[in-house]
Amino acid sequence: MPYARLSSYYFFHFAALGALVPFWGPYLLERGFGPAAIGLLMAILMGTKIVAPNVWGLLADRYGERMPIVRLSAALAVLGFLGVFWAEGLWAMALVMAVFSFFWNAPLPLMESVTFNHLGTRANRYASVRVWGSVGFILTVTTIGWWQERAGTGVIPIMVLVLFVGVWASCLIIPDKDQAGHDGVQLSLRRIVRRPEILFFLAACMSMQASHGAYYAFYSIYLQQNGYAGTAIGALWAFGVVVEVIVFLGMHRLLERFGARRVLLASLAVAVLRWTLIGFFVDIVAVQIFAQALHAATFGAFHAAAIHLAHHYFPGPTQGRGQALYNSASFGVGGAVGSLVSGAMWSTAGPTPTFVAMAGAAALGWVAAFRHVDRMRRY
Repeated sequence: MPYARLSSYYFFHFAALGALVPFWGPYLLERGFGPAAIGLLMAILMGTKIVAPNVWGLLADRYGERMPIVRLSAALAVLGFLGVFWAEGLWAMALVMAVFSFFWNAPLPLMESVTFNHLGTRANRYASVRVWGSVGFILTVTTIGWWQERAGTGVIPIMVLVLFVGVWASCLIIPDKDQAGHDGVQLSLRRIVRRPEILFFLAACMSMQASHGAYYAFYSIYLQQNGYAGTAIGALWAFGVVVEVIVFLGMHRLLERFGARRVLLASLAVAVLRWTLIGFFVDIVAVQIFAQALHAATFGAFHAAAIHLAHHYFPGPTQGRGQALYNSASFGVGGAVGSLVSGAMWSTAGPTPTFVAMAGAAALGWVAAFRHVDRMRRY
């Protein structure tokens, strides 16, 4: 298995995410965009995940090749991002973000599929590859937190561009890999998706990512407004992912012992607690540190369990589209809805009610998962 080459993709992809998610909101704020506009722009960043992965997933499943599509989309993301340096005004920035995020969001589900195909029967070891994405995220948020405090938010798009180039370069060295054992088998994606457990699985994933809306769009701004320095903000983001790394390293044992269903339910319950703590106790540093430690569950454990279930739910020739559907429903629809709702609430209701609403979204996801997801099996 090309462990180092697969890991390099996750490293650069999530390093770029570490530059965009915590710091893009403050960058947009400094460029003159208000909360509603930031919510809209962050929704675009998430919303392109609704369309892009499905388009590329369909092409990959139809032609049986994934890596050429991954390489093309990564290159187009680099070219599309260059427009950020010239975009002026809301609609120009919205167009640029729609273009570059469309191509940047497209490859990840295909890479998940390629990774699981390389893992073969060792699917529980996915987290040992994915953990390098967390390492990249940590290095980025700590570096940018320190750098922007000294040089301003103008360093953020420069860093994102460098990391996008890294994503493209890593794609060039990863070999493609088809799933074995499904030659000649005709599977209908539509028939698979009609199963209640899969519909509710997708609904639970959508609710979980919607609950992250205020966190991704406004957490750094929220901390800034309450007196936290850029270095401290970067450190809090990094700490959450450090704990996530620890969980990733033991994730295969958690899945083997408890099964994906229980991990999913526990992660959703923890999300309710996390958003409540952030909303009510932003001025207490110790509480924020604890809340960031819970990122290991709300993102790390949840995503590992969800991607594990998606791999089993969508076998053979439906794999690329299945992973894309999971990505679109959760990070796409869920992320976009969460960003739009939090953007609308932030200026009117305020930060605390916004995070309470996010906790409510996670609670709805728990109900969906508890009632239907994988009740009879333990993957």
